[in-house]
Amino acid sequence: MEQQIKNISYRSYIVAFLMLLFAGFIVFKLFQIQITEGEKYTKLAQKRTLKNFVIPANRGNLYDTNYNLLATSISKYDIRFDAKAPKKATFDQKIKGLSKALSTEFGKPVSYYNKLLRKARKNNNRYLLLCRNVGYSTYTRVKQFPLLKLGGNKGGLIVEQRTIREHPLGRIAERTVGYERQDSDGYYTRVGLEGAYGEYLRGTNGKRLKQKIAHGQWKPLRDNNEIEPKDGFDIVSTIDVNIQDITHHELLAQLEQFKAHHGCAVVMEIGTGNIKAIANLTRKKNGKYAESFNYALGESHEPGSTFKLMSMVALMEDKAIDSTTIVDTEKGKVKFYNRTVYDSHHGGYGKISAAKAFEVSSNTAFAKMVTQTYKKNPKKLLNRFYNMGLNKPLGLAIKGEGLPKFPYPGDKNWYGTTLPWMSFGYGIKLTPLQTLAFYNAIANDGTMVKPKFIKEIRSWDNVSKKIETQVANPSICSKNTAAVMQQIMKHTVERGTAKNIKTNYVSMAGKTGTCQKYYGNKNREIEYVASFAGYFPAENPKYSCIIVIHEPNKETGYYGSTVAAPVFKRIAMKMHSGTPINSTITPIEITENTKKEYDTYEKNRRKYETIMPNVKGMDLMDALPLLENLGLTVKVSGDGKVSNQSIISGQKIGNRKEISIVLS
Repeated sequence: MEQQIKNISYRSYIVAFLMLLFAGFIVFKLFQIQITEGEKYTKLAQKRTLKNFVIPANRGNLYDTNYNLLATSISKYDIRFDAKAPKKATFDQKIKGLSKALSTEFGKPVSYYNKLLRKARKNNNRYLLLCRNVGYSTYTRVKQFPLLKLGGNKGGLIVEQRTIREHPLGRIAERTVGYERQDSDGYYTRVGLEGAYGEYLRGTNGKRLKQKIAHGQWKPLRDNNEIEPKDGFDIVSTIDVNIQDITHHELLAQLEQFKAHHGCAVVMEIGTGNIKAIANLTRKKNGKYAESFNYALGESHEPGSTFKLMSMVALMEDKAIDSTTIVDTEKGKVKFYNRTVYDSHHGGYGKISAAKAFEVSSNTAFAKMVTQTYKKNPKKLLNRFYNMGLNKPLGLAIKGEGLPKFPYPGDKNWYGTTLPWMSFGYGIKLTPLQTLAFYNAIANDGTMVKPKFIKEIRSWDNVSKKIETQVANPSICSKNTAAVMQQIMKHTVERGTAKNIKTNYVSMAGKTGTCQKYYGNKNREIEYVASFAGYFPAENPKYSCIIVIHEPNKETGYYGSTVAAPVFKRIAMKMHSGTPINSTITPIEITENTKKEYDTYEKNRRKYETIMPNVKGMDLMDALPLLENLGLTVKVSGDGKVSNQSIISGQKIGNRKEISIVLS
């Protein structure tokens, strides 16, 4: 028994010793943590409860050439309330005034806000939402409300700011304006001007220290930011919103009329390379058209007969032909190996000059001229194209430029038929903008300028950087060759494939193009690409322009002359109406016939001064001056062509001074 008591006592001592040792170890660790590692754990705790949040800088504005806004950053605010921050006496004194101010601003009863604020105070709510997504003017008013104007620490005001990008023009030029987005991994997606010049537009982000309060919510620790955000630079583009509006709507009208899949249109200033308008439209599943891809810049495709300009220039520069060289079109079909080249005109054109072959767009003539000149040395033609810079991209700042494609002798895709088909734009690929740059160079007497989208970079009212015109190729051909081609392209509009767009209102020069699509795909029906490239006015040219329309309804039409060229004409006419015309007046010799013609005109004029003409189906540009010349005030509604007029055609105008027309 005594031995058992001794054993129990012995065990008790051991347990007590171990407990004492364990307690000593705990005291030692507490001392170690507090003294030697206290700073480490303090920082860790702060890291978990304090965090620097990024304050995005306001992106700079994007303007058109006349300083109309294309894109701008607008600040939006969420305003919250830390109900625990104010002292009780301050809260009780100010709550009535705050509730009344909130009621006046946002429309809910005073009692609603009084109850909401008191409940938040009772529940220690430190993140009560007062208003969401308000503009700057509302924010400035709210932060001056009773209690809130005391700031974050004393009044409980919490302001969360973010910026959104607005496009005042809506969807016009949407793809050209573009965007810049950053994903969660920090990678950017850059589209259009916003993406190309993001380094200037985005500015420098700021930082604000916030404290975690509850449920993943963070409250600013101070009223001021740790680092203030710095706004980005403003960008002034070369786009002209008036020309852009004309180009967009004319392209849209034609796509709708021909039920085409997609199309693009570009207007460029000849001497500077400034892009004044660029429209890209795609038909969606609902049948409506919208901008979804920059076809003008990014889609490489076979250009068809618009490439005959390049072939003609090459032939003339190599002294193989001149404009008077005669070529036999051989009844409109010529065989090369196992394939036959056809002219669109049945029976061909007989023996014609090289200039005439261009004007009427004879495939057989171009196939024969190019093959006869280069069949023994096809590399000479390709090297000529290369020297003109056709094989290289334009090197634009906007991402996504399509690459030109030219087969080269010796490549696996070079065949005996490659040369003749290349002569009229098959087997090669260019983007519409690359094609336009070449046409622009011919109008510019052989000097190719690089297309330009940006005019200057600004910081407020100060110009930080001017973007100068860059010469891509000082001489793609001799001035003589350029002058000859200028005359031939003018004749193409006056008497060639584009004679349907000739007008006395503005002179134009250019070339039509019609190209088959999917012709090598047995699983798809052949479609067409209709195009027109040229410039205006034909004398002293100012603007170049290209229209490309893919897959028009073949039953309605698919030739470049009927699908694409009319868009060019309407753009040229509407732009020209705002361009001052300097010209000399040639005296008219008055003859008996002239007097008879005038008498007939005057009779009709007097008749239609009293009778209402029919303006249905007219563009507003045509209908407006006609009606205003009758002394009528015109009220317009809608968009498109005239579909209704308040005074029926054929009625006498009488004393009526006003007419309403509806566009649709």
